[in-house]
Amino acid sequence: MAQRKVTAIPATIKQYTAAPIGGDRKRRVAGYARVSTDHEDQATSYEAQVDYYTHYIKGRDDWEFVGIYTDEGISATNTKRREGFKQMVSDALAGKIDLIVTKSVSRFARNTVDSLSTIRKLKEKGTEVYFEKENIWTMDAKGELLITIMSSLAQEESRSISENTTWGQRKRFADGKASVAYKRFLGYDRGFVVNEEEAKTIRLIYKLFLEGLSCHAIAAELTNRKLPTPAGKEVWCQGTVKSILTNEKYKGDALLQKEFTVDFLQKKMKKNEGEVPQYYVEGNHEPIIQPEVFDFVQTEMQRRSRGSNRYSGVSMFSSKIKCGECGCWYGSKVWHSTDKYRRVIYQCNHKYKGDRKCGTPHVTEDEVKEVFVRALNILLTERDELAENIQTIISTLCDSAALEKRQAELKSEMEVVVELTERCVAENARVALDQDEYMERYNGLVSRYETIKEEYDIVVQTIADNVARKKEMEQFIHTLSSLEPIEQFDESLWSSLVDYVTVYSEKDIRVTFRDGTEIQP
Repeated sequence: MAQRKVTAIPATIKQYTAAPIGGDRKRRVAGYARVSTDHEDQATSYEAQVDYYTHYIKGRDDWEFVGIYTDEGISATNTKRREGFKQMVSDALAGKIDLIVTKSVSRFARNTVDSLSTIRKLKEKGTEVYFEKENIWTMDAKGELLITIMSSLAQEESRSISENTTWGQRKRFADGKASVAYKRFLGYDRGFVVNEEEAKTIRLIYKLFLEGLSCHAIAAELTNRKLPTPAGKEVWCQGTVKSILTNEKYKGDALLQKEFTVDFLQKKMKKNEGEVPQYYVEGNHEPIIQPEVFDFVQTEMQRRSRGSNRYSGVSMFSSKIKCGECGCWYGSKVWHSTDKYRRVIYQCNHKYKGDRKCGTPHVTEDEVKEVFVRALNILLTERDELAENIQTIISTLCDSAALEKRQAELKSEMEVVVELTERCVAENARVALDQDEYMERYNGLVSRYETIKEEYDIVVQTIADNVARKKEMEQFIHTLSSLEPIEQFDESLWSSLVDYVTVYSEKDIRVTFRDGTEIQP
């Protein structure tokens, strides 16, 4: 048998790049620099990285400088917002880069999955990454293992930093120390110092709301007046207006930890619905809106959201004039809109809807104003008796002592049922039980909890309604207490004192005030 002869045929091209071995083509090299904050000391580090890698790459005769890709003030926990990083990877996958040089694995990515998936995509296209601090070359056989270890350590470091930051933030909250993004917080400068110029816009928003305008109408009015939004934009939206009207910081208080971070990698925030503690600080800073005015606005918001008829706040008379026949709101209509006889009237929105037409008449704004002035002056003659009646209503109908006692009892019952349920689950996990009996017992506890919780929610809502009603009544009598008879219509009195006006006929128009008193002048 002839002796076997083996002849080695040397490789002529590189395994990953397909470039000829020993070829004289220079490697196209790019640098990547990143810092995660925009602090001054980090800015120095950022500039130093850019300068260092520019000279480092250009100093090699066998390298061709492609450029430096950068991300300033961006976290490395994910790649979604790192535009410089994404552009670099895109150029590498397009065949424009052979080698990427960066400071360390943590500069590249603190997310193990992102780091490995990106490096594997680059390897497939023949692009190598060099991590200078760890001296890792990704084309090296040990490269991926080392990167996995280093990326995991970097990810855990990010987790630790995030947890420490979260702990520090919650400790500040527990100590009652509030902080906000002042650049987008209209009305206050850093340190909760009132910005008087911006505060005028905040006060205007509350004034317009109490005059009867909806959030949508207020947004349109602010846009027409060319007042800047909290973000410095020109166009307001109703969501921004509503957030200002419901933000307790404008009355000098602060509710802390409204949101919390649920994922340190994605930086995902979630509205706090009871998952973590909240802290309410009263009298935290100087108010822009007086507390009683703020509370009254919250009550008015709740009132407008009730009922089957949708509230409209186009003007101060919107959702304030009611049809005495069908109970629907009156809406504004323009007559003779194109000639000199133009005028605005209000009529039942359902007057010409359905088979049965409402017979109630239309009214003008002047007629409503005149009725209000007469009715208010009649009310003022009965002010002392009215004040006594309101105090009686507050002390009886708005007394929540019994409800608060029941609330405490129900809360205690729910805690007991929760504890029993947890014991039931723990016992089933520890001991082999009959599963039919276990499920019957478990479902019984759940059903019991839901029944108690349903009553508890009703009691809590009733207490809240009583508190709101009490505040509304107190505000009503406070406004009346120092008021003298009026001769002309007053918008602020109309908005704060009147619940609605009911039209029955031309001669029967009645005013219902916020305390429930109905007057036919």
